[in-house]
Amino acid sequence: MTVAVRTLGSVAPSRPAVARPQSWIRERGMGATILVAAISAAFGVMLLSAIAYVSAVIRALPDAQDSSTVPATLTIVGVVFIAIAMYVGGMVTANTFSTVVAGRVRRIALLRLLGSSARRERTTIARQGLILGAIGAVLGLLGGLLVSVLAFRLAPAAWYVDPAWNVLRPDLLAPVLAVIAVTWLAAWTGSRRVIAVTPLQALSQAAEPSRDAVRSRRGRHVAALSLFLVGLGILGLGLLLGLVSPFGLLLAVPGGALSFGGVALGSTLFVPPALRAVGRLFGRSAVARMAAANAVRHSERSSRMVVGVVMGVGLVTMFAVGGQSSVQFLQRVSPDDLPDVVVQSTSILTAVAMGLVAVAAVIAAVGVVNLLTLGVVQRRREFGLLRALGLSQGQVRGMVLLESVHVIVTAVGLGLLLGTFYGWAGAQALWGWVPLQSHLAGSTFIVPAIPPVTVAIVIAATAVLTVVASVVPTRLATRISPVRALA
Repeated sequence: MTVAVRTLGSVAPSRPAVARPQSWIRERGMGATILVAAISAAFGVMLLSAIAYVSAVIRALPDAQDSSTVPATLTIVGVVFIAIAMYVGGMVTANTFSTVVAGRVRRIALLRLLGSSARRERTTIARQGLILGAIGAVLGLLGGLLVSVLAFRLAPAAWYVDPAWNVLRPDLLAPVLAVIAVTWLAAWTGSRRVIAVTPLQALSQAAEPSRDAVRSRRGRHVAALSLFLVGLGILGLGLLLGLVSPFGLLLAVPGGALSFGGVALGSTLFVPPALRAVGRLFGRSAVARMAAANAVRHSERSSRMVVGVVMGVGLVTMFAVGGQSSVQFLQRVSPDDLPDVVVQSTSILTAVAMGLVAVAAVIAAVGVVNLLTLGVVQRRREFGLLRALGLSQGQVRGMVLLESVHVIVTAVGLGLLLGTFYGWAGAQALWGWVPLQSHLAGSTFIVPAIPPVTVAIVIAATAVLTVVASVVPTRLATRISPVRALA
């Protein structure tokens, strides 16, 4: 008895056992966050290197010495590209951490029950985001420098110009520091649900909020609508400023980002009805009905996945429409009104931008695959119950694949619409001040040009993404044993 009392007395004041300090870095979703940070940093480094190289090439051209428009245009477009890269990476990271926190609800609630505070747990998650962002940013810096050196060593042979260009420059640290800051901020933003976790939830299973709980968030819906309207207002002011100056683009970009932020924040309002409409296209079989119901039942998780795909599709469409509209507009401009070097720089930068935008689309694709995988892991008990009720592995696999299809189809439609609008707005804000030929002199309305080839590529790429993104989740879903899942 004495030994027992002594043992209990020695155990009572001790702290509960915890995992090793950095064991969280091996959790699902953490590797994807590092990858997103690395791609974002590499995006920024390659972009700054491309702008510096293109500027050097243009300065080496015979009639470019007196052109003051080129440096300003390149600077404006460069700032826009970097802002978009950081925005996409931040959105994907915030969505990832939101899903990770949803899976950690029970653990966080247990820590709250043992005396920890919500602020402390949220600070811990934000610190994890800071560490992941730093690792990814350093890897992205090294990768971006390597790709830039290899690419621009081959460029003189293609352009017949060998300008003076420095590889290592202090400004390349800007995207690295920005990625670290954005990843930390995204982790802090994505972990906002920690505040609502109560100690009582330690006794329940970790799950996404129900559809009714999401609908009841009136404050969030009002904030989303306000953000959307404010963003549209700023975007409209940028379009008006673009009628007299190319700097209208600098005002239109934050307006577009704010308005899309409102779309993302309020996605739980319009994504479930869209998913429900898409679900009717796939028949009334048991698997199809369950897939459609699951896509709508966890509306917050489905909305995050839709927003992730919309970012990728919208980004590619935006640059394709903006670039095509700009090229068609410049072809109508009189050579006397606009220097040839501006047209040349626009063509070069558009080609570079489309290559870099493809990288940004990969960021969104990584986010989608990561969210699908995390969603399947968090639904182990559900899949085990379905297997126990008689569903075969093929039916479970088909259900997960159909859920992915619902998300992708809905997101492609929304992405094409938003991308076309934002691409036209960017072209209008950038070139609306340029006078046309004498009989059309004055402020200009740019007609949006939608390249059909790009639209076809986007649709084909998203179809491939649907299959690829579903490989890991469906494999995980079919490997779940009903007995272990229900234990």
